[in-house]
Amino acid sequence: MSTRATTGWAVFRNGDFRLFGAARFLTGLAYQMQAVAIGWFVYDLTKSALALGLVGLAGFLPAMLAALITGHVADTYDRRLVAAVSFGVQAATSFGLLAYALSGAQAVWPVYGLVILVGTGRAFANPALQALLPTLVSRELFGGAIAWNASLWQTSSVLGPAAGGLLYAAGPAVVFGGAGASFALAALLVAAIRFRPAASGERPRVSWATLSAGLAYIRSQPVVLGAISLDLFAVLFGGATALLPIFAAEVLHVGPLGLGALRSMPAAGAVTMAIWLAYRPLRRHAGVRMLRAVAVFGLAIVVFGLSTSLILSMLCLFVTGAADMISVYVRQSFVQGETPDAMRGRVAAVNTVFIGASNELGEFESGLLAAALGAVPAVVAGGAITVLIAVAWGRLFPALRDRDRLLKGG
Repeated sequence: MSTRATTGWAVFRNGDFRLFGAARFLTGLAYQMQAVAIGWFVYDLTKSALALGLVGLAGFLPAMLAALITGHVADTYDRRLVAAVSFGVQAATSFGLLAYALSGAQAVWPVYGLVILVGTGRAFANPALQALLPTLVSRELFGGAIAWNASLWQTSSVLGPAAGGLLYAAGPAVVFGGAGASFALAALLVAAIRFRPAASGERPRVSWATLSAGLAYIRSQPVVLGAISLDLFAVLFGGATALLPIFAAEVLHVGPLGLGALRSMPAAGAVTMAIWLAYRPLRRHAGVRMLRAVAVFGLAIVVFGLSTSLILSMLCLFVTGAADMISVYVRQSFVQGETPDAMRGRVAAVNTVFIGASNELGEFESGLLAAALGAVPAVVAGGAITVLIAVAWGRLFPALRDRDRLLKGG
C-alpha cells in the first residue's frame, strides 16, 4: 500500500473512526470549556492557589482509586457502551454544575464533589476509548489514527478554552450548560459505532490476577514502562495549567479572555504537531525523539515562568504543546499498538492513571508548590526538573532510548 494511502485523510474513510473522532472532539471541547469555567469559578470564590490545586486532585482521584476496576470493565463489556454511559455521567454532572452556579451559593466544596463525579466518568471512558481505537482501523492506518485522534482532541482543546473564556463573560452557567450538551451528543455518537468485537468466550473472573494484569504487563515491557513513566514525571513537575488563572490575573493582567487564550496555546501547538505527524509519521529514532521532546517541553516551561509578556507566554505554551504531542504520539503508539487486545482496557486504565497523575495530580503539586514558593518560582523549578528527568530517563531506560521504530516489525 502506498504511503499516501496510509497517511493524511485516509483514516476518515472509515465511518466508525469518524463517529469516534467526532465524539472525542466534542468531549475535548466540553472538558476544556468546563475546566476554564471551574478554574475561574473556584478562584473567584477562594483567591487561593491551593484551592486550584485541589480541583486537579479531585479530578484525578477516581482514576487512581478505580484503575483496576475501570480497566477490567473495558476488557469485559462493550467498550462503546462503557464510553457512552461514561459520557452520560459527565453530561449529568455538567448540568449539576450549571444548577450550582445558578444557585448563587458561595461554598466551594460542592464544586469539588461534582469534579469528582466528572473524574469518575472520565476514569471509565478513557480506558474504553483507548482500547477501542486500535480495533477500528487497520494496522496500516494505525499511525494516522493515533495522530488524528490526538489532533481532534487537541483541536477541541484549542477551541474549548477560548470558548470557555469568552462564554464565561455571560456567566459560568452558560459554559456548564454547553459542556453538558456536548457530552450528551458525544454519548450518542460513540454508541452509534457499528464495530462489534468478536465473541471472546467466557468473561474473565474478577480476581487480583485479572485486575492487575495491565500493571504486570507494563512492568514486563521496559520500553512501555519507560515511556509512560517519563510522561508521568515530566508533566507532573513541568505542568503549569493549574496556575494559569494566577498568571492571567496577577502576572500578565489579562482576565478570563486572556486565560482562555493561554489555555488554548498548548493545544494549538499539539494540534499543529499532530497534523504534521499524520502526514509525516515518525519512521526512525522514536525513543530519542521522545526524550528530546520532553527536554524541549521543560525548557519552554522555564521561559514561560519567567515571562511577563502575553505574546512570549503564549509562544512558550505553544511549544510545550508541540513537544508534548511528540511524546504522546510515541507513547500511545507503544501502548496501544503492542498490547494484546484482550487486555488493552486494563493496560489503558494504568496508562490513564499515569496520565491523570501527570495532569490532575500535577495540578495539585503545582498548587502546593505555588502556595509555598509563589507561582513564578514553582513553574520555573518544575520546568528545570523536567529537563533533568529527560536526561535521567535516557540513562535509566536504555531500551526506550535505543528504540528505533514505533511498532515492532514496523
